[in-house]
Amino acid sequence: VQLQASGGGLVQAGGSLRLSCAVSGRTFSSGTMGWFRQAPGKERDFVAAIRLSGGSTFYADSVKGRFTISRDNAKNTVYLQMNSLKPEDTAVYYCAADPQTLMAGSLIRARYYDWWGQGTQVTVSS
Repeated sequence: VQLQASGGGLVQAGGSLRLSCAVSGRTFSSGTMGWFRQAPGKERDFVAAIRLSGGSTFYADSVKGRFTISRDNAKNTVYLQMNSLKPEDTAVYYCAADPQTLMAGSLIRARYYDWWGQGTQVTVSS
């Protein structure tokens, strides 16, 4: 299984970006996909997750109301729409996938995901 993240870039505060995570090597009809981010010198933090069966979504408090995670099963791709970006959103963003439908307490933790993408840099200037 390979995950290819894309869509990062440099944007001014208040702007928007859409990240994509394309999955190859396996078709996910169930399981969990998530986005995490890691700023320099900090731990990898949960951003958002989606259960592929049912479509339930979960967000970190810091992005709730600004970011939206969605999926296109036909394209085997998960998206992260990021609006009203802030300088503190600057980080490398990673997508992750797991074949299991993770419980809410697990999907926010990086260690529960089996597969990871390579990361895409998001930089928000003030």
